Amino acid sequence: MSQVDGGPALPEDEYLTRDQLLELRGVLTEQLDQLLGNSHDAVSNLTSEEETEADTLDIATNASNREFALRLADRERKMLTKIKGALGRMMEGEYGMCEGCGEEITYKRLLARPVATLCIDCKTEAEQLAPRASAF
Repeated sequence: MSQVDGGPALPEDEYLTRDQLLELRGVLTEQLDQLLGNSHDAVSNLTSEEETEADTLDIATNASNREFALRLADRERKMLTKIKGALGRMMEGEYGMCEGCGEEITYKRLLARPVATLCIDCKTEAEQLAPRASAF
């Protein structure tokens, strides 16, 4: 393990280079910071809105906007969990390993989706099976 930029030590990886791990950690950290900032802003906006609707249309529009904001916040909460999980796997030296087949997830895939837990083959297979499973 080696100290990285004043942060926690990263375990050595068998297939990702140190620079690749640093880059991916930077992407994950940036996404984490952005989502935390967004959630703080969303909570502030939701709690500071005043209820001064003039008519039924205003009430419906505000309710719709609040529901949309809550759905977005829920998606961001789920992404926060995935990002924290990816950072944890990185610290444990398990980052980038496919949970389906145990093979390495390619660097290109991780760069496109740093929270990926499945290689492209396993993800494709899971997506193809998903509609069939829900059809029953």
